[in-house]
Amino acid sequence: MTLPILLSAALAGATYTLVPGPAFLALLGIGASSGRRAGAGFLAGHFVGDILWATLSLIAIIGARAFSPTFFDALGLACGLYLCWLGFAAMRTTRDAAGRLSAAVPKRPLLRGLTFGLTNPKSYPVAIAMFTALLAGSSDRLTWSSLPVLLAAACAGVVVADGLLVLLVGSRWVRALYARYDLLIARLSGLIFIGFGLHALSDAIPGLAGRRH
Repeated sequence: MTLPILLSAALAGATYTLVPGPAFLALLGIGASSGRRAGAGFLAGHFVGDILWATLSLIAIIGARAFSPTFFDALGLACGLYLCWLGFAAMRTTRDAAGRLSAAVPKRPLLRGLTFGLTNPKSYPVAIAMFTALLAGSSDRLTWSSLPVLLAAACAGVVVADGLLVLLVGSRWVRALYARYDLLIARLSGLIFIGFGLHALSDAIPGLAGRRH
């Protein structure tokens, strides 16, 4: 297992955590109203879900490559299209009747994070899309024996990203920025999703067309 592959796995874990989505926006809402401690509790609970989805994503990617390169490329195509769709949806974000983008602040952030991490229906598709987008170019070197170290690298990326979020969330300037630009932040996140989606498509389409070297 090479260092670039491990760095890609770590980057996938960090990106999955940092790219704005439902959990990210929920965290901003919690931090803006209750501060860093509540935000850290939310992330600690959510980490259980992060481990689960990262594990399932790596199993799916390694298994797909072991069974069929074509299936792996098809998976990359589907994930790329999904990320693009999610990005376009985020760019069309609007406010609800209450004028907010995220749910109400929970009384127990740790429990909310645990529940959110394990039940968010978008967690697995987004996770597998991110890991596919960043690991597709190394698919021929991914084996079952590499799963533990890949998962460790991915979890390290999540932990680093969580630490960064804890430092940022609840700070005065972040709270003011989110209160003023929450809609813009949500829409810009759509551009990030589209970017990763296009990257996944650029790896998958040549393989499906029979031009992968």
